[in-house]
Amino acid sequence: MNDDVELTEAAASTDPARGLAAVRALRALADRLEDVQVGNAREQGWSWQAIADVLQVSRQAVHQKHAR
Repeated sequence: MNDDVELTEAAASTDPARGLAAVRALRALADRLEDVQVGNAREQGWSWQAIADVLQVSRQAVHQKHAR
């Protein structure tokens, strides 16, 4: 599911298979975006706590997910 229009239509679909596939695709996109932005924040000197505050998760959660 790569096309934006297709993804939007699938997300609004009454067909659970299409809707859930859209949820999976959006979740994967959100994960990739989070990885990029956490990396950007760390490169700019942000603390794990500052990142966690913006993401509204615990410092431990964000550190465990993104520390390399």
